Amino acid sequence: MKRIALGASVALACLVTVTVVIAQGPTPVEVVRNPGCGCCLKWVSLLEKAGFKATVTESSEIEALKNSKGVPKAVRSCHTATVGGYVIEGHVPVADVKRLLATRPKVVGLAVAGMPAGSPGMETADGRTEPFDVIAFDKAGKTTVFASHR
Repeated sequence: MKRIALGASVALACLVTVTVVIAQGPTPVEVVRNPGCGCCLKWVSLLEKAGFKATVTESSEIEALKNSKGVPKAVRSCHTATVGGYVIEGHVPVADVKRLLATRPKVVGLAVAGMPAGSPGMETADGRTEPFDVIAFDKAGKTTVFASHR
């Protein structure tokens, strides 16, 4: 009898978890980009294909936003996003964003400095890629490598 009750409890817990996930819907991402920058929209498209719900705005005051969010100058790029309480700067791969949200490290966010060829949204017609690191940064501006892409 105890086994049946335990099995029923586990099944109910799984059902509740699935229902909560479905009710939450896609994870919202707010993206601010430089006016006219097309690669940002390519990156947003990759996020949406992965199940995120993006809201995109353009701003000529994007540097002030980066300052207010604590993005270190050395890792800045063309767009800044917020998701799940974190800052995402530049062309961070979707898998790294998902890992950040799943593991919830004590950082302000992740960044890919500049616009490396072959990074998400920066694909080239000839398939050329540049190695790049995804950098985690904290409130003090300390940076560490979160992931390397080669």
